[in-house]
Amino acid sequence: MMLQMTAVPPHAADRLAETYRQLAGIGGGLRVDLMTSGQPFPKREDGWVRASALAGGVDALIAAEAARIEAEHGCAPRMHVAASRLLHHYLWSACLLLSGPWYLTGQVPRLRPEDLAIEVSTGDLAVRPGVAEPGGERELREAVAGYVEPALDAFQPYVKRGPRALWGMVTDDLVSGIWYLGRMLDEEERAAEVAAAVLPGDTPPFLGAADFRRLPGTDGRTHLTRTRLGCCLYYAIRPADTCLTCPRTGDAERVRRLEA
Repeated sequence: MMLQMTAVPPHAADRLAETYRQLAGIGGGLRVDLMTSGQPFPKREDGWVRASALAGGVDALIAAEAARIEAEHGCAPRMHVAASRLLHHYLWSACLLLSGPWYLTGQVPRLRPEDLAIEVSTGDLAVRPGVAEPGGERELREAVAGYVEPALDAFQPYVKRGPRALWGMVTDDLVSGIWYLGRMLDEEERAAEVAAAVLPGDTPPFLGAADFRRLPGTDGRTHLTRTRLGCCLYYAIRPADTCLTCPRTGDAERVRRLEA
């Protein structure tokens, strides 16, 4: 599935760029540089790989991710672990570049693979804003699925996982981006409801539902949580420090960490 390529009116790109600036300023979780329409896009010889050329640049990207993991954590990851960590970072960022503007404005960006690039040495992203159009949950799902499918194809030989597991990762990262925005904006309940409407289940190729649930805490408190459908393999780097939504993390440990 490929997104239709059309010319981008300058005023439309400006509106989306402003939304991306707002998005990048919320919590600082999205590492992305905004490119203007007249600014030269980063090139391969300058250390960048466009999303449209991932198949030819994934080896260098994974090697650089492995080096970053070793430098930060003091352990050399296996290739499929480094590939999974990088794919998770890419999917989370790409999903948020699509779901974030939709969550904030009701507009679905028509992000083209040639308008997103990833820097080999850092893993940071650069995006050239295009157009965004009004849409609902179905249009957002279609935009995400169409955009990430080539990346899944490029990474699959390296991550040692089949299509079902990969679409589970996409499902998790789409949900977690919306949930992240809700937490940063102090509207977690709304974000969980929105994510549940986007992914109610039975919406292939996405693997499952957002499936939020409540954990009873102490002093009458409750906490929203969900269990990931796929695995980002962070536990393979830090075995004692699993993700909060990892299937390996029990509910008692989740409550302890949420209330710490």
